[in-house]
Amino acid sequence: MNETQSTFLIHLRKEAIKFSSAHMTVFSDGEKEPIHGHNYQVELSVELDNAAKILKNMISFQVFKDSMKTICKEWDEKVLIPLKCPYLTEFKESSTSVDFKLCGKHYLLPLDETIGLPVDNISTETLATEFLSKLVVALKRDMGIKYIHSLSLRIDESRGQGASVFWSSKK
Repeated sequence: MNETQSTFLIHLRKEAIKFSSAHMTVFSDGEKEPIHGHNYQVELSVELDNAAKILKNMISFQVFKDSMKTICKEWDEKVLIPLKCPYLTEFKESSTSVDFKLCGKHYLLPLDETIGLPVDNISTETLATEFLSKLVVALKRDMGIKYIHSLSLRIDESRGQGASVFWSSKK
């Protein structure tokens, strides 16, 4: 194998890279699950250019962990609301609360215990996609992505049950 063209993977799955959130999955017929929560675990694999092994190009694990922990902290102990859901018929924020109607049910929750996400549903698939999107923005801002070929992010809602999403620097 040509050493200059090879790539390698690093993997991050730490106990501290997690978030606990409540949600309601909406189904295509307009029905939904009751509010319930999960202890989500986040795992990242990063495909790096072989040049990243050279000392001057080394990328610290900490850069990835810090960005992931920031997103986890933002979502931790929140009720996640799908702002693009077709069954979200009302959504109003005041200085203290969020008032919304989802699948015909009315909810009034404290503002500091909710977060609206720009997704059509709250599932491991949409959470993984949104998390990875936020992570790519953070990595570009904090370190650039010169040696990153691809990212694979997995969110598990319980042990062995989750979804993965992929990002590639190749257009």
